[in-house]
Amino acid sequence: MPASTYRASREGCRPIRVSFEFFPPKTEEMERTLWSSIERLAPLHPSFVSVTYGAGGSTRERTHNTVARMVRETSLKPAAHLTCVNATRDEVDEVVRSYWDVGVRHIVALRGDPAEGVGTAYAPHPGGYQHTCDLVAGIKRIGDFQVSVSGYPEKHPEAASLDADIDALKAKVDAGADRAITQFFFENDVYLRYVDRVRARGIDIPIVPGILPVQNFKQAANFARRTGASVPEWLAHRFEGLDDDVDTRRLIAGAVAAEQVLDLVDRGIHDFHFYSMNRADLVYAICHLLGLRAERPVAAERAAA
Repeated sequence: MPASTYRASREGCRPIRVSFEFFPPKTEEMERTLWSSIERLAPLHPSFVSVTYGAGGSTRERTHNTVARMVRETSLKPAAHLTCVNATRDEVDEVVRSYWDVGVRHIVALRGDPAEGVGTAYAPHPGGYQHTCDLVAGIKRIGDFQVSVSGYPEKHPEAASLDADIDALKAKVDAGADRAITQFFFENDVYLRYVDRVRARGIDIPIVPGILPVQNFKQAANFARRTGASVPEWLAHRFEGLDDDVDTRRLIAGAVAAEQVLDLVDRGIHDFHFYSMNRADLVYAICHLLGLRAERPVAAERAAA
């Protein structure tokens, strides 16, 4: 059976589900880019879309405004990121209640990066939630939220070991987490080995692979270094010499991401979370390859907006 037919038959047995991550805009131009991307991707009917939360809660208001607008103006199911950093329990609980009041029913609970940035020492707020598992339990006490948490196929940069990191995931699950979304990775075997180890610990929630379509290789490699994700030599080689060739770089990026997700489908994975970087075209193309189709042509969606 040809590979394309094989994939189609697999997809026919179990639907592909996708979700997208966005970050809150800082400027009017970024705002236009964000909502253009949302408009482009919404017709694919994602399971949810998440909106990030800056270090130390630095984007709290912008995150809230973006999520609230999604609830008001779209049929999307937004998930608001929330962290433990730089806030008391009462302050965090107030944010949780404000999300409930505007209609949000899904929160991505994270410890968060230190206010001083990645690489600096993390210090829990003396009056705040100490760990992500405490935040998860607090969210669940306030309302019947879905709660997603993070997973690290190559371990969190601050974890003593992968086993210790999986112990932390187990604590989040025991506190009520419904789903884990992984840090991005470029080698599928890394993710699949991680899922095996997680299952061996008795963790049975979905472990959704986080996929980063590489829009800019240098930026992605720098981000990977800061978050503990490895960058294989073959990936660097594919982008070699393309720093000033945006068009070819975009084509290579699409090919790399397509190879990754289609291989995961062939290996039984049907749920994907895309780190969109507020750019829609590459993510849209990958979803098309996965068999997803917009309910109406994109041009019609734009004309109706």
